[in-house]
Amino acid sequence: MKPPTRQISLYHPANWLSWSGVGAMWLLARLPLSTQFYLGRVLGRLTCRLSLSRRHITRTNIDLCFPELTLQQKQQLVRSVFTSTGIGLVETAIAWFGSIDRNRVTIEGLEHLHRAQQQKRGVILVGAHFSTLDIAGAMLAGEIDLDVIYRRNKNPVMEYCMRNGRQQHYNGVIERSDTRQILKRLRQGAIIWYAADQDYGRKHSVFAPFFGQQAATISATGRFARLNDSPVLFMSHFRDPETKTWNICIQPQLQDFPSGDESIDARRINTIIETEIRRHPDQYLWLHRRFKTRPPGDSRPY
Repeated sequence: MKPPTRQISLYHPANWLSWSGVGAMWLLARLPLSTQFYLGRVLGRLTCRLSLSRRHITRTNIDLCFPELTLQQKQQLVRSVFTSTGIGLVETAIAWFGSIDRNRVTIEGLEHLHRAQQQKRGVILVGAHFSTLDIAGAMLAGEIDLDVIYRRNKNPVMEYCMRNGRQQHYNGVIERSDTRQILKRLRQGAIIWYAADQDYGRKHSVFAPFFGQQAATISATGRFARLNDSPVLFMSHFRDPETKTWNICIQPQLQDFPSGDESIDARRINTIIETEIRRHPDQYLWLHRRFKTRPPGDSRPY
Protein backbone atom coordinates (compact mmCIF):
# COMPACT_ATOMS: atom_id res chain seq x y z
CA MET A 1 0.00 0.00 0.00
CA LYS A 2 1.14 3.51 -0.78
CA PRO A 3 1.65 5.75 2.26
CA PRO A 4 -0.86 8.63 2.51
CA THR A 5 0.16 11.80 0.69
CA ARG A 6 1.56 14.33 3.10
CA GLN A 7 -0.20 17.69 3.00
CA ILE A 8 2.16 20.64 3.27
CA SER A 9 1.12 23.75 5.18
CA LEU A 10 -0.73 26.48 3.32
CA TYR A 11 2.08 28.80 4.38
CA HIS A 12 4.91 26.57 3.18
CA PRO A 13 7.41 28.38 0.91
CA ALA A 14 6.15 26.26 -1.99
CA ASN A 15 2.88 28.20 -1.78
CA TRP A 16 4.34 31.71 -1.48
CA LEU A 17 3.93 32.46 -5.18
CA SER A 18 0.26 31.55 -4.94
CA TRP A 19 -0.13 33.77 -1.89
CA SER A 20 1.41 36.67 -3.83
CA GLY A 21 -1.29 36.20 -6.44
CA VAL A 22 -3.94 36.20 -3.72
CA GLY A 23 -2.42 39.40 -2.33
CA ALA A 24 -2.71 41.00 -5.76
CA MET A 25 -6.37 40.00 -5.92
CA TRP A 26 -6.96 41.48 -2.45
CA LEU A 27 -5.43 44.78 -3.57
CA LEU A 28 -7.41 44.78 -6.83
CA ALA A 29 -10.63 44.40 -4.87
CA ARG A 30 -9.96 47.72 -3.12
CA LEU A 31 -9.40 49.88 -6.17
CA PRO A 32 -12.02 52.12 -7.83
CA LEU A 33 -14.28 50.24 -10.23
CA SER A 34 -13.03 52.12 -13.31
CA THR A 35 -9.45 51.20 -12.40
CA GLN A 36 -10.44 47.59 -11.82
CA PHE A 37 -11.99 47.33 -15.28
CA TYR A 38 -8.96 48.99 -16.87
CA LEU A 39 -6.55 46.60 -15.16
CA GLY A 40 -8.77 43.67 -16.08
CA ARG A 41 -8.52 44.61 -19.75
CA VAL A 42 -4.74 44.96 -19.47
CA LEU A 43 -4.48 41.58 -17.74
CA GLY A 44 -6.58 39.96 -20.44
CA ARG A 45 -4.48 41.40 -23.26
CA LEU A 46 -1.25 40.33 -21.59
CA THR A 47 -2.58 36.82 -21.08
CA CYS A 48 -3.56 36.66 -24.75
CA ARG A 49 -0.01 37.56 -25.75
CA LEU A 50 1.85 35.41 -23.24
CA SER A 51 -0.28 32.29 -22.77
CA LEU A 52 0.27 30.48 -26.06
CA SER A 53 -1.50 27.30 -24.93
CA ARG A 54 -4.68 29.09 -23.81
CA ARG A 55 -4.68 31.19 -26.96
CA HIS A 56 -4.42 28.02 -29.04
CA ILE A 57 -7.35 26.44 -27.15
CA THR A 58 -9.46 29.57 -27.56
CA ARG A 59 -8.68 29.86 -31.28
CA THR A 60 -9.52 26.19 -31.79
CA ASN A 61 -12.87 26.58 -29.99
CA ILE A 62 -13.74 29.69 -32.01
CA ASP A 63 -12.81 27.93 -35.27
CA LEU A 64 -15.03 24.97 -34.38
CA CYS A 65 -18.02 26.92 -33.08
CA PHE A 66 -18.11 29.95 -35.38
CA PRO A 67 -17.17 28.68 -38.87
CA GLU A 68 -19.30 31.43 -40.42
CA LEU A 69 -16.95 34.18 -39.18
CA THR A 70 -14.14 35.56 -41.30
CA LEU A 71 -10.54 35.11 -40.15
CA GLN A 72 -10.42 38.73 -39.03
CA GLN A 73 -13.66 38.35 -37.05
CA LYS A 74 -12.36 35.21 -35.38
CA GLN A 75 -9.12 36.93 -34.39
CA GLN A 76 -11.07 39.86 -32.94
CA LEU A 77 -13.33 37.51 -31.00
CA VAL A 78 -10.30 35.71 -29.53
CA ARG A 79 -8.89 39.04 -28.33
CA SER A 80 -12.28 40.03 -26.90
CA VAL A 81 -12.56 36.72 -25.06
CA PHE A 82 -9.24 37.32 -23.31
CA THR A 83 -10.17 40.91 -22.46
CA SER A 84 -13.47 39.74 -20.99
CA THR A 85 -11.74 36.96 -19.06
CA GLY A 86 -9.29 39.48 -17.59
CA ILE A 87 -12.19 41.60 -16.35
CA GLY A 88 -13.79 38.42 -15.03
CA LEU A 89 -10.69 37.68 -12.92
CA VAL A 90 -10.97 41.13 -11.39
CA GLU A 91 -14.68 40.52 -10.74
CA THR A 92 -13.74 37.31 -8.96
CA ALA A 93 -11.37 39.31 -6.74
CA ILE A 94 -14.23 41.69 -5.91
CA ALA A 95 -16.56 38.78 -5.07
CA TRP A 96 -14.00 37.03 -2.83
CA PHE A 97 -12.23 39.94 -1.18
CA GLY A 98 -14.15 43.15 -1.82
CA SER A 99 -17.58 44.68 -1.43
CA ILE A 100 -20.32 44.36 -4.04
CA ASP A 101 -22.43 47.31 -5.16
CA ARG A 102 -25.80 45.63 -5.63
CA ASN A 103 -27.19 48.81 -7.20
CA ARG A 104 -25.24 47.88 -10.32
CA VAL A 105 -27.09 44.62 -10.97
CA THR A 106 -30.44 43.97 -12.62
CA ILE A 107 -32.07 40.60 -11.93
CA GLU A 108 -34.76 39.41 -14.31
CA GLY A 109 -36.98 36.41 -13.58
CA LEU A 110 -36.45 36.18 -9.83
CA GLU A 111 -40.18 35.41 -9.59
CA HIS A 112 -39.56 32.17 -11.51
CA LEU A 113 -37.08 31.09 -8.86
CA HIS A 114 -39.48 31.95 -6.02
CA ARG A 115 -42.28 30.04 -7.75
CA ALA A 116 -40.09 26.96 -8.20
CA GLN A 117 -38.95 27.15 -4.59
CA GLN A 118 -42.56 27.06 -3.40
CA GLN A 119 -42.86 23.52 -4.75
CA LYS A 120 -40.64 22.46 -1.80
CA ARG A 121 -38.68 19.88 -3.79
CA GLY A 122 -35.48 21.83 -4.05
CA VAL A 123 -34.48 23.73 -7.18
CA ILE A 124 -31.74 22.99 -9.73
CA LEU A 125 -30.47 26.27 -11.14
CA VAL A 126 -28.37 25.47 -14.22
CA GLY A 127 -25.75 27.91 -15.49
CA ALA A 128 -22.66 28.05 -17.65
CA HIS A 129 -19.10 29.33 -17.36
CA PHE A 130 -19.57 32.94 -18.34
CA SER A 131 -16.71 35.16 -17.18
CA THR A 132 -19.08 36.95 -14.78
CA LEU A 133 -19.71 33.74 -12.85
CA ASP A 134 -18.38 34.65 -9.40
CA ILE A 135 -19.66 38.20 -9.17
CA ALA A 136 -23.08 37.34 -10.60
CA GLY A 137 -23.49 34.44 -8.20
CA ALA A 138 -22.58 36.63 -5.24
CA MET A 139 -25.05 39.27 -6.41
CA LEU A 140 -27.87 36.74 -6.75
CA ALA A 141 -27.03 35.25 -3.34
CA GLY A 142 -27.72 38.68 -1.87
CA GLU A 143 -31.35 38.31 -2.99
CA ILE A 144 -32.10 34.65 -2.30
CA ASP A 145 -30.48 31.76 -0.41
CA LEU A 146 -28.70 29.23 -2.57
CA ASP A 147 -25.95 26.62 -2.59
CA VAL A 148 -23.24 26.37 -5.23
CA ILE A 149 -21.50 23.30 -6.66
CA TYR A 150 -17.86 23.76 -7.57
CA ARG A 151 -14.83 21.82 -8.78
CA ARG A 152 -12.00 21.50 -6.25
CA ASN A 153 -8.88 23.45 -7.22
CA LYS A 154 -5.62 21.47 -7.24
CA ASN A 155 -3.76 24.48 -5.87
CA PRO A 156 -4.32 24.37 -2.06
CA VAL A 157 -4.07 28.15 -1.65
CA MET A 158 -6.61 28.84 -4.40
CA GLU A 159 -8.85 26.10 -3.03
CA TYR A 160 -8.75 27.69 0.43
CA CYS A 161 -9.44 31.21 -0.89
CA MET A 162 -12.13 30.07 -3.32
CA ARG A 163 -14.06 28.19 -0.64
CA ASN A 164 -13.73 31.01 1.88
CA GLY A 165 -14.64 33.62 -0.70
CA ARG A 166 -17.75 31.76 -1.78
CA GLN A 167 -18.82 30.77 1.74
CA GLN A 168 -19.37 34.46 2.45
CA HIS A 169 -22.26 34.46 -0.01
CA TYR A 170 -23.73 30.97 -0.26
CA ASN A 171 -25.54 28.72 2.22
CA GLY A 172 -23.43 25.82 1.06
CA VAL A 173 -20.34 25.32 -1.11
CA ILE A 174 -20.44 21.70 -2.31
CA GLU A 175 -17.69 19.85 -4.18
CA ARG A 176 -19.10 18.37 -7.38
CA SER A 177 -18.32 14.76 -6.43
CA ASP A 178 -20.33 14.98 -3.18
CA THR A 179 -23.57 13.69 -4.69
CA ARG A 180 -24.90 12.65 -1.28
CA GLN A 181 -24.74 16.24 -0.01
CA ILE A 182 -26.27 17.59 -3.22
CA LEU A 183 -29.27 15.27 -2.91
CA LYS A 184 -29.56 15.99 0.80
CA ARG A 185 -29.75 19.73 0.17
CA LEU A 186 -32.32 19.27 -2.61
CA ARG A 187 -34.48 17.19 -0.28
CA GLN A 188 -34.19 19.99 2.27
CA GLY A 189 -35.60 22.39 -0.32
CA ALA A 190 -32.38 24.24 -1.20
CA ILE A 191 -31.60 25.95 -4.49
CA ILE A 192 -28.55 24.28 -6.02
CA TRP A 193 -26.66 26.30 -8.66
CA TYR A 194 -24.05 24.76 -10.90
CA ALA A 195 -22.57 25.09 -14.40
CA ALA A 196 -23.43 22.24 -16.75
CA ASP A 197 -21.08 23.02 -19.61
CA GLN A 198 -17.67 21.52 -18.87
CA ASP A 199 -16.18 18.30 -20.18
CA TYR A 200 -15.86 15.87 -17.25
CA GLY A 201 -14.97 12.89 -19.42
CA ARG A 202 -16.82 10.01 -21.02
CA LYS A 203 -17.78 8.30 -17.74
CA HIS A 204 -20.03 11.13 -16.54
CA SER A 205 -21.34 12.33 -19.89
CA VAL A 206 -23.38 11.71 -22.99
CA PHE A 207 -22.59 13.24 -26.37
CA ALA A 208 -24.89 16.03 -27.51
CA PRO A 209 -24.65 18.81 -30.12
CA PHE A 210 -23.05 22.07 -29.02
CA PHE A 211 -22.33 24.67 -31.70
CA GLY A 212 -22.51 21.93 -34.32
CA GLN A 213 -19.98 19.73 -32.48
CA GLN A 214 -20.60 16.53 -30.55
CA ALA A 215 -19.68 17.57 -27.01
CA ALA A 216 -19.37 15.40 -23.91
CA THR A 217 -22.20 16.79 -21.77
CA ILE A 218 -22.75 15.90 -18.13
CA SER A 219 -25.96 13.99 -17.52
CA ALA A 220 -26.29 14.85 -13.83
CA THR A 221 -28.91 17.58 -14.39
CA GLY A 222 -31.64 15.21 -15.48
CA ARG A 223 -30.56 12.57 -12.98
CA PHE A 224 -30.80 14.90 -9.97
CA ALA A 225 -34.10 16.31 -11.20
CA ARG A 226 -35.54 12.81 -11.56
CA LEU A 227 -34.32 11.55 -8.17
CA ASN A 228 -35.97 14.37 -6.24
CA ASP A 229 -38.57 15.57 -8.77
CA SER A 230 -36.89 18.98 -8.53
CA PRO A 231 -37.75 21.83 -10.93
CA VAL A 232 -34.94 22.93 -13.27
CA LEU A 233 -34.33 26.54 -14.34
CA PHE A 234 -31.56 28.16 -16.36
CA MET A 235 -29.66 31.32 -15.45
CA SER A 236 -27.35 33.48 -17.56
CA HIS A 237 -25.41 36.59 -16.54
CA PHE A 238 -23.52 39.25 -18.48
CA ARG A 239 -21.75 42.56 -17.90
CA ASP A 240 -22.04 45.86 -19.71
CA PRO A 241 -18.39 46.99 -19.77
CA GLU A 242 -19.33 50.54 -20.73
CA THR A 243 -21.72 51.23 -17.83
CA LYS A 244 -19.97 48.72 -15.53
CA THR A 245 -23.24 47.07 -14.64
CA TRP A 246 -24.43 43.45 -14.67
CA ASN A 247 -27.60 41.67 -15.74
CA ILE A 248 -28.80 38.32 -14.41
CA CYS A 249 -31.58 36.53 -16.29
CA ILE A 250 -33.45 33.55 -14.78
CA GLN A 251 -35.63 31.69 -17.24
CA PRO A 252 -38.95 29.99 -16.39
CA GLN A 253 -38.93 26.40 -15.18
CA LEU A 254 -38.17 23.88 -17.92
CA GLN A 255 -41.30 21.93 -18.80
CA ASP A 256 -41.28 18.16 -19.38
CA PHE A 257 -37.78 17.91 -17.95
CA PRO A 258 -36.27 15.42 -17.47
CA SER A 259 -37.62 13.49 -20.41
CA GLY A 260 -36.29 10.09 -19.37
CA ASP A 261 -33.71 10.15 -22.15
CA GLU A 262 -30.32 11.54 -21.07
CA SER A 263 -29.30 12.38 -24.63
CA ILE A 264 -32.45 14.42 -25.25
CA ASP A 265 -32.01 16.24 -21.93
CA ALA A 266 -28.35 17.00 -22.65
CA ARG A 267 -29.22 18.33 -26.11
CA ARG A 268 -31.88 20.59 -24.59
CA ILE A 269 -29.51 22.05 -21.99
CA ASN A 270 -26.78 22.57 -24.62
CA THR A 271 -29.23 24.37 -26.90
CA ILE A 272 -30.15 26.79 -24.12
CA ILE A 273 -26.49 27.40 -23.25
CA GLU A 274 -25.59 27.95 -26.90
CA THR A 275 -28.44 30.44 -27.35
CA GLU A 276 -27.28 32.44 -24.33
CA ILE A 277 -23.62 32.37 -25.40
CA ARG A 278 -24.53 33.82 -28.78
CA ARG A 279 -25.89 36.91 -27.02
CA HIS A 280 -22.37 37.80 -25.82
CA PRO A 281 -19.90 35.23 -27.20
CA ASP A 282 -16.87 37.12 -25.84
CA GLN A 283 -18.11 36.64 -22.26
CA TYR A 284 -17.98 32.85 -22.37
CA LEU A 285 -14.97 30.94 -21.05
CA TRP A 286 -13.63 29.65 -24.36
CA LEU A 287 -10.23 29.17 -22.72
CA HIS A 288 -11.18 25.70 -21.48
CA ARG A 289 -10.99 22.55 -23.61
CA ARG A 290 -14.71 22.07 -24.16
CA PHE A 291 -14.19 19.33 -26.77
CA LYS A 292 -11.32 17.34 -25.24
CA THR A 293 -13.42 14.14 -25.02
CA ARG A 294 -14.34 12.96 -28.52
CA PRO A 295 -16.76 10.35 -29.86
CA PRO A 296 -15.05 7.14 -31.03
CA GLY A 297 -13.11 7.74 -34.24
CA ASP A 298 -12.98 11.55 -33.95
CA SER A 299 -9.61 13.28 -33.81
CA ARG A 300 -8.66 15.47 -30.85
CA PRO A 301 -8.95 19.13 -31.84
CA TYR A 302 -6.36 20.56 -29.44
